[in-house]
Amino acid sequence: MGPVEFIVLAFPEERLRVQAVDSLVGVRRSRAVRMVDALVVTRTAAGEVSAAELDEFEELAGVLAGQGAERLIGPEDVEEAAGLLAPGSCALVVLIEHLWAEEAARGVRAAGGYVAGSVRIPPERLEEVRAALAARAGTVREEG
Repeated sequence: MGPVEFIVLAFPEERLRVQAVDSLVGVRRSRAVRMVDALVVTRTAAGEVSAAELDEFEELAGVLAGQGAERLIGPEDVEEAAGLLAPGSCALVVLIEHLWAEEAARGVRAAGGYVAGSVRIPPERLEEVRAALAARAGTVREEG
């Protein structure tokens, strides 16, 4: 099995829009990832938290079909996701297996290597680093 990642995709409304799921379905079709499980978590304007399987929504029914979906996202995960949400918003909580990494790891093992570690770097941090490098490159050009 490849690495599995818990992802919370938050949206500013209490109702999840279908296009949010459509993009994940496209990624799934590429066979780079497998959607292991997914839930919609909602925090109402009053602060109440609820969770629902995708199949409970007519427009989302069948999204996990044929994927070997498992019910692995539990109540603790729902609470963790809800803690990230503002009142009056929702999230698509997804458990994704990175199939591409499993294939890469097999090749590494066949060559005598192993996966020694893995760290997820938030996109915001990458943007900060890129901006700092660009600023530094601009300073070097100005001095040169």
